[in-house]
Amino acid sequence: MLLTKKKDNNLHLQNKLNELKTEIAKGVIGQEEMVNSILIGLLTSGHILLEGVPGLAKTTTVKAVSQALNLDFKRIQFTPDLLPSDIIGAQIFDMKTNEFKIKKGPIFTNLLLADEINRAPAKVQSALLEVMQERQVTIAENTFKVDSPFLVLATQNPIEQEGAYTLPEAQLDRFMFKIVVSYNTKEQEYEIAKKVTMNSFETINKVLDKETLEELKKAVKNIHIDKELEEYIIDIIDASRNPQNYALDDLIDIIHFGASPRATIDMFKAVKANAYLRGNDYVSPIDIAMVVKNVLRHRIILTYEAMAKEINVDDVIQKILEKIAIP
Repeated sequence: MLLTKKKDNNLHLQNKLNELKTEIAKGVIGQEEMVNSILIGLLTSGHILLEGVPGLAKTTTVKAVSQALNLDFKRIQFTPDLLPSDIIGAQIFDMKTNEFKIKKGPIFTNLLLADEINRAPAKVQSALLEVMQERQVTIAENTFKVDSPFLVLATQNPIEQEGAYTLPEAQLDRFMFKIVVSYNTKEQEYEIAKKVTMNSFETINKVLDKETLEELKKAVKNIHIDKELEEYIIDIIDASRNPQNYALDDLIDIIHFGASPRATIDMFKAVKANAYLRGNDYVSPIDIAMVVKNVLRHRIILTYEAMAKEINVDDVIQKILEKIAIP
């Protein structure tokens, strides 16, 4: 009886997840990897960084996700003149009551879209550090917990030079994924152009609430992963720090800093969520292969020699994957 009830509940949750995907697809054509990555972030409370040239539906996708969820959503357009208080809020003096009070900023929400995050300098970007890690915000002498779920979805444009700032490593490390968004196919582009010019996109309905999202999170935590696969993940992370221990001597002068412990934690979470999205109740090596570059590409820092040789992080990750045997 209990087994049947559990099976029915799992089927119900999978159906709700499929409904969510269907609603998002009403506003986003293609870009399956980006959509799946955002869903993994939702299921694991992991923040997502979307990088791509203008016009690839990064902001549109985030808005579509927020519309399909019964969650509070705020958007901040990052600009060079933005201040930290514009994000987290500030202590202000109330002339009527003759006392100071706290005015909370847009960071107090469930889904925060940090649009073009690299257009603001480091002091503004640092306003997100505390809340991304500790789920709390400090204003003056007061500390406030943010509501759960809380997710930062940031976009950045890699081709801008004027008025753009590189994200600090400490900021990057707090993102679970860095997704490199590519162009749509010709067929998808044709469909996008037709729908935009005819204004024929369907209305996105809310299909998921906080309670159901919490149930989905619990289901993801219960996904099974073999010890051999856990050790395989650890080996991949360790190889980025100590390539000489894995017969990867050619990477010694290429890697300046390897992946952080947060990368290991995020890998363990992401592979389970990816398996769940694929309809499985266990993690396979395919799940690791599907998320590993998204988890590591912003956490492995290369040397100037690597840049001179035009070696990118994805190439380095691929070499590590080719060297370490899959269990």
